[in-house]
Amino acid sequence: MTHSPAAPRFGVNYTPSRGWFHHWLDFDLDPVRRDLDAIAALGLDHLRVFPLWPLFQPNRTLIRPRALEQLAALVDAAGERGLDVAVDGLQGHLSSFDFLPSWTTTWHRRNLFTDPDVVGAQAAYLEALAGALAERPNFLGLTVGNEVNQFSGDPHPDPDRITPAQAADWLTRLLAACERGAPGRLHLHASYDAAFYQDDHPFTPAHSARLGAVTAVHSWVFNGTAQRYGADSVAGAQHAAYLVELSKAWAGQPHRPVWLQEVGAPAPHVAADRAGEFTRRTVAAVLDCPDLWGVTWWCSHDVDRSLADFPELEYSLGLLTTEQRVKPAGRALAGALAAARDDWHPPRPRTTALVLDLPDAAPKRSTCGPGGAFFEAFMRLAADGARPTVLLAERVADHAGLSARGITEIVTVEDVS
Repeated sequence: MTHSPAAPRFGVNYTPSRGWFHHWLDFDLDPVRRDLDAIAALGLDHLRVFPLWPLFQPNRTLIRPRALEQLAALVDAAGERGLDVAVDGLQGHLSSFDFLPSWTTTWHRRNLFTDPDVVGAQAAYLEALAGALAERPNFLGLTVGNEVNQFSGDPHPDPDRITPAQAADWLTRLLAACERGAPGRLHLHASYDAAFYQDDHPFTPAHSARLGAVTAVHSWVFNGTAQRYGADSVAGAQHAAYLVELSKAWAGQPHRPVWLQEVGAPAPHVAADRAGEFTRRTVAAVLDCPDLWGVTWWCSHDVDRSLADFPELEYSLGLLTTEQRVKPAGRALAGALAAARDDWHPPRPRTTALVLDLPDAAPKRSTCGPGGAFFEAFMRLAADGARPTVLLAERVADHAGLSARGITEIVTVEDVS
């Protein structure tokens, strides 16, 4: 895939203002249209949408036609407002809640990643989702699921344990199902940052950077970044950009696009009166990353306080209130995207590469996470204005690869310490 000088996409993860994702139970297009009007008014160009897997495929051999029709209606309503739509398949996990069909749990407990009946049903479901939307011009493509890697190991309370090879097989099969349903669309998968930071996690950085049409990263500073360094720190502002550049170390192509698919300003880790500034600094940092496909903020609307049992931070992540009022983060994102579109210049190559000495499977990744030696060396370089990227040690002698990425200086963690 070749490098594109086009300005990055700006979008939002759509959380319905009425009923949260439970709105699929009594789907009503009127409140959805109001939400979409408010999203379009911010100047955004796309949504990421989350069908709830148990509602769309309540039995292993039943994919509800009416649910597919409702999803298509939402996509059409978005298109009427100039919004493209990316759809996630296996939900899976959302905002601390797991949504798994009854045919995978308790009396029917089966491994989500290796049981042949379960994986076959997942493939059929993803192909049906993609097929239902394939003819719609504003359908971007499918993401296999939202952070489904969290089911594969600790700290999940009841994980479906697998090996990295099994994770790769699962991803390859399900991405192929997406492609069968809607050939040529932007089909990908998405892991939360355990894939990059957690030792021995079965979903690896190489999976993220090599499987699917683009690399997806999810940036959340409540992962220890804000607690250790502060949300206003260099590490807080640069965390999303760091994940974008870290993912490039494993990419098979020098200009593979990277999608910042989730990023938000979580309270209290980001103070409410600093949410706008945090948004502005985060977006400015990530726009300085070459090969950025786009930024999709989490999320469109706050969670209604009438809904119980969410972690406190989940209630206030919206760019908009449930009454459609624009919040400081929403104003900051709208301003950033307007400026980027009015005067877009692709960022210069990041010429300084920090060497990461991890094997391809990267079993010991904690050095890359908050508090790790590699993480801190990258942030010291960023604080000094070096605009670093990341290079695997095994690629230091790949002169063609270095040239393709524009790398002219190589430094080690020891050089920065």
